[in-house]
Amino acid sequence: MADAIIRLPLAFHALRCSSQSLPAAPFLASSISSLSNSSSSSSSCLSVAGVAGLAFRPRKRLAALKAQAAVAEADQPKWWEKNCGPNMIDIHSTQEFLSALGQAGDRLVIVEFYGTWCASCRALFPKLCRTAQEHPEILFLKVNFDENKPMCKNLNVKVLPYFHFYRGADGQLESFSCSLAKFQKIKDGIQQHSTARCSIGPPRGVGDLNLEPAASGLMDKATGSSAAASS
Repeated sequence: MADAIIRLPLAFHALRCSSQSLPAAPFLASSISSLSNSSSSSSSCLSVAGVAGLAFRPRKRLAALKAQAAVAEADQPKWWEKNCGPNMIDIHSTQEFLSALGQAGDRLVIVEFYGTWCASCRALFPKLCRTAQEHPEILFLKVNFDENKPMCKNLNVKVLPYFHFYRGADGQLESFSCSLAKFQKIKDGIQQHSTARCSIGPPRGVGDLNLEPAASGLMDKATGSSAAASS
């Protein structure tokens, strides 16, 4: 019995070896070859498609993120449009400039001439906003150079950013160009001209521009409106 048990595995082993040594049938060999070729080609197609998909997905995701960033940036105000407080006013015309200076009285007025394309103006603007918030007693006027070229030329503004200091009857106190690296010039000007004082007399002219015609023009408009209302 034990001898039969030992011989059984040996017989199976001999049968397996003999089957390997026998030549395969032609149709069987061709079937196996075609099957292996089709499996290898399909696996290579799948691998190429997988790699292409992996390469395409990050690009698609990056494009979507760029589109979202562009939409978010479009919703935000431009750097020169940001509101820094009630004591910082945008000037869009000569009339607005003259009116703002005329209504400031003895209040110190700092005028910034800037350009939307000016990198130095953009770099300096956040610090100017903080200065305006720290000095609510000072009026800051922002003049867009491209929107007011005739006025800027009349005021001899040739470089940006450029600053003018004004106060009531004293008129223009000083003017200078300034960058972020030289922002201390603005602080020194504030310290020098912020002392309380009383001015007597009408406001002085602003360069070649004059406040008095602007004030008289406003009075004429008011008189005409009242006359029209009474009639």
